This record gives sequence, C-alpha cells and structure tokens, in this order.
Amino acid sequence: MSGCAHTEKLPEVEPPASGESCLRCDETGQDPVQLRKCLVCGNVACCDSSPDRHATEHFERSGHAVMRSYEPGESWRWCYTDRRLV
Repeated sequence: MSGCAHTEKLPEVEPPASGESCLRCDETGQDPVQLRKCLVCGNVACCDSSPDRHATEHFERSGHAVMRSYEPGESWRWCYTDRRLV
C-alpha cells in the first residue's frame, strides 16, 4: 500500500487502549461493531458496519480524511477522500 497526500505529516498512533469506545455509541446505548481512530485528532468512533457509522460521520463533519483500525492486532489505514487503504 502506498500513501496518499492525506497521510503526509500524520502522527504515529498508539495501539488501542483497553476500555476505549465510540463515545457517540456509548451515549445512545449502542454497541459499536469495530472501532476506528482519526489520525488527525484522535477521535474514536464506530465503523460503517455499526448502525450510525460514527467514523464516517466524523470525516464528513470534520474533513479529517484518514482513520485507522483501532482494533487489537490491526494497523491498516483508510483514506475517506481517496476511498482506499493507505
């Protein structure tokens, strides 16, 4: 996988901390399917397989293009703007 212009100067992201969850799902009592972490601001949100797709909502609201999987053992990154793994 090669990077995209949106990955330039992104900080390294620490591995998932136990107990972190999608705060929006917590507020509504929903269980997130999997978590994603914004590489710009660190927001943790649920994936598109979750009912409310909070990670995508975060991108649409903030314009922060690159998220990574925030699941243990996964390190892939997704660029919403370029619609590909980076």
